[in-house]
Amino acid sequence: MVSANSNSKAYATATRIPLSSTPPFYSEKPPPPPQPQSQVPWSTGLCGCLSDCDSCCLTCWCPCITFGRISEIVDRGSSSCCLNGTWYTLLACLTGCPWCYSCFYRSKMRRQYSLHESPCCDCLVHCFCQTCALCQEYRELKNHGFDMTIRWNGNMERQTRGIAMAPAVQGGITR
Repeated sequence: MVSANSNSKAYATATRIPLSSTPPFYSEKPPPPPQPQSQVPWSTGLCGCLSDCDSCCLTCWCPCITFGRISEIVDRGSSSCCLNGTWYTLLACLTGCPWCYSCFYRSKMRRQYSLHESPCCDCLVHCFCQTCALCQEYRELKNHGFDMTIRWNGNMERQTRGIAMAPAVQGGITR
């Protein structure tokens, strides 16, 4: 006759699940919170517009172009410079506050590059210092190696040009 104890041992051995243990997915301690990424300061200050006079003049006279270029790079080519610049212009003409659109791109850019939210929240920076904020974002992307005049695709082509490609094999690979 087989005892109940030996029967449960045989079941535990066959399934490799100990019958007397607590479920392994239950934990007394909650998991530790994710560690925040260390944030870095902006490469230039908010009021450093005159360190790049070309982008400063462009932003003063045509902020829609500056915003369009920034948004295309931040969106990694998934949106068009022309389309975003047009939306920016329409918001400026119809509502007088294009900053409500551009502040979202500042937030997105800060997340991508782990930048500090300074000197205050993104919406306030764009609301009260729109031109300076766009100039700072433009300079930041330039300092990250982007040529703002050749758009996203041009920057990607420029990056891949430096990577050597494997030579093509004549006739393909055969066994």
